[in-house]
Amino acid sequence: MNFHPEPTSTGKYTAELAAYLSARGHTIRVVTAPPYYPHWQVQTGYHARRYTRECWEGVDIYRCPLWVPRRPNGFTRLLHLSSFALSSLPVMIKQAGWKPDLVLCVAPTLLNAPAALLCARFSGAQTWLHIQDFEVEAALNLGLLPGGRALARMAAGIERAVIDGFDHVSTISTRMMARLEVKHIPTAKRHLLPNWVDTHAIYPIDPSERRLRQELGFTDQQVVALYAGNLGHKQGLEIVLEAAKLLAGLAMIQFVICGDGAARVTLQSAAQGLSNLKFLPVQPRELLNELLNLADIHLMPQKADAADLVMPSKLAGMLASGKPVIATALPHTGVGEIISQVGVLIPPEDAQAMAGAIRSLAAALDERQRLGAAGRAYAQSHWERERVLSELNDEIISWLEDFDTRGV
Repeated sequence: MNFHPEPTSTGKYTAELAAYLSARGHTIRVVTAPPYYPHWQVQTGYHARRYTRECWEGVDIYRCPLWVPRRPNGFTRLLHLSSFALSSLPVMIKQAGWKPDLVLCVAPTLLNAPAALLCARFSGAQTWLHIQDFEVEAALNLGLLPGGRALARMAAGIERAVIDGFDHVSTISTRMMARLEVKHIPTAKRHLLPNWVDTHAIYPIDPSERRLRQELGFTDQQVVALYAGNLGHKQGLEIVLEAAKLLAGLAMIQFVICGDGAARVTLQSAAQGLSNLKFLPVQPRELLNELLNLADIHLMPQKADAADLVMPSKLAGMLASGKPVIATALPHTGVGEIISQVGVLIPPEDAQAMAGAIRSLAAALDERQRLGAAGRAYAQSHWERERVLSELNDEIISWLEDFDTRGV
């Protein structure tokens, strides 16, 4: 559903993947929706009710109609996802005549998986499911869908049946790989494909050259705690507002929340009167490094119920920027295992702990520099864009060669 020119999250990574594979000589077709995320509004120049076609970076893009709710909740999100699943089905079936070698479905949303499987069945292609987050479990755990245990059992059964239908299943963290094992997905099918970061494009900027920081009126003495990303329900962003309230008496500590999403209006309303907190809209992609260098401290809250069902894609950029990260997670989770090495880990939904961690780091420049350097080194060694995508390209070629030698 999500693709270029969406600047964040799944759309960003899927677009970069398609462009990279196209540049490496693969012929790529993408069936997607008009861009609407994270604003939950179809971008100017695109059409919510029309089928359109365009070309970008050598990639043929087929856009299918989509209904976008003004106020997304559990029920309207389901209708939203279903609208694209239905509108894209005939386009996917038509692609079978093109005879692709490999059909990739990116989840969210699993509702698109049947169309991908049908296209592959009619064309004789291999199938690949890439899971950015376990949307069904996350929605149930966060209370975004009604129905209780009965719905949970039914959803789990459908999810298992869909995943079983794919030849290859990848996901973005070791803990999410463990979730696939729990779901009894065979080892040979499971692949790790972490979200990557271009550490040549995201890097520490000299403090005197941080223009965005200067434009916002922050002094060199002030310490800025930044959250940049989706403003949704999985993030538990209320904790940032509570921490800002607890630290309101310290003028040296300032907060910035940058992004858009379903919870933005609620958050802005709750933040009224907080003079130490600024909201920024989503920044253009070319200003991403400027935005990440606005921070002296990055904040990455998430609710406990979302642990190991998602791995926030923004973490790679935060670490690559060379600034320390304060994250809310339990030690045994994927986020917890990483941040315990290179950042500050606090319990989920504990505003007092977040405020205390921010206060401590704000007073310790040497510690901020040490953690920032450790985080950047981790991003370079684990998530560097060229290495991740080059290894993936080699793996895809091996899949196709093996498929051919078996005469399938």
